[in-house]
Amino acid sequence: MSSISSEDIISILKSEIENYNLETNDQETGTVLYVGDGIATVYGIDHAMYGEIILFDSDVKGMVQDIRKTEIGCILFGKDTGIREGSKVVRTGKMAGIPVGEAYIGRIVDALGAPIDGKGEIITTEYRPIEHQAPGIVERKSVNVPMETGILAIDSMFPIGRGQRELIIGDRQTGKTSIAIDTIINQKGKDVICVYVAIGQKASTVAKLVNTLSKNDAMDYSIIVSAMASDSAPL
Repeated sequence: MSSISSEDIISILKSEIENYNLETNDQETGTVLYVGDGIATVYGIDHAMYGEIILFDSDVKGMVQDIRKTEIGCILFGKDTGIREGSKVVRTGKMAGIPVGEAYIGRIVDALGAPIDGKGEIITTEYRPIEHQAPGIVERKSVNVPMETGILAIDSMFPIGRGQRELIIGDRQTGKTSIAIDTIINQKGKDVICVYVAIGQKASTVAKLVNTLSKNDAMDYSIIVSAMASDSAPL
């Protein structure tokens, strides 16, 4: 059994001290005063901006929506079960936004752009803030390319163009979703990207929709954004 001499220990300590690199990082932190119904009130963060993302010690993200004199109010992007009075909160300095790019085509994501289809991480370099100012009228392209729904009664009576807003209004169980799905399926091979947003629907309903689009090879040009009934209200 070999023994280490005191000179060896001293030389090791000297090299560790010489190569030690001190990195300091300051963060503005606060404390939760109240939490409930997907909303948290935080004290101690004095320089937060409207729309900024803050991070709770339970790894849940929140977005600043209300700035008062001594406290801020934020909505939670996740469950509040791990957040209680006294929980620590840290500013991120980033405005609320999501990654964007063509890598999202064919994927199912949640309201924050995170994949929920089990196909791995979505790798993209582009980022777009949620509170983004819409382009002005002059900057927009004119609506001059038709978009067929594939339903003869609609296409013959209502001329719809790409980039045009169109409402599908009706009572429950009258076929509004069927019209939207048929329209998505009819865009195959027409250089159109379709985004279906499901808000407050059951997971089984979204799964059935994905299955229908997959059978018709429509997921190759579609994106599903899902904020299911089981998610928090802000999402």
